[in-house]
Amino acid sequence: MTRMEWEIAYFDADLQQTIMAFPAGIQARYIHLTQRMLTFGPDLGMPHSRALGQGLFELRLKSKEGIGRVFFCTRPRRRIVMLHAFVKKSQKTPAKELKLARQRQKEVQARADTPRNGETDAQETGREGGL
Repeated sequence: MTRMEWEIAYFDADLQQTIMAFPAGIQARYIHLTQRMLTFGPDLGMPHSRALGQGLFELRLKSKEGIGRVFFCTRPRRRIVMLHAFVKKSQKTPAKELKLARQRQKEVQARADTPRNGETDAQETGREGGL
């Protein structure tokens, strides 16, 4: 049986830069887990990923340098969209970080619902990278 690959896209280029600026250990965890997501999909389970409800998920990154979070959602055609990333400074996820991720999730959905050249997200084929 052939395993279908997933695609990872980013909300914008600034998000990619934020993730690549994470401390080395957190960045290494991100790379490791996203490689697994490309093959096995977004549901890595605890302690690696967790559903936050309403289609929003978090990638949980822990290393000796600290704890990072990357919020993401999924789209049709095996697509994972990274929405927002930050390094945690407290035990609880700050409300402003979660709010920004949810706003971006809504924007991704709105973009998907807006036809581009007669297509919607459900019809899109072969696009990679950003939105």
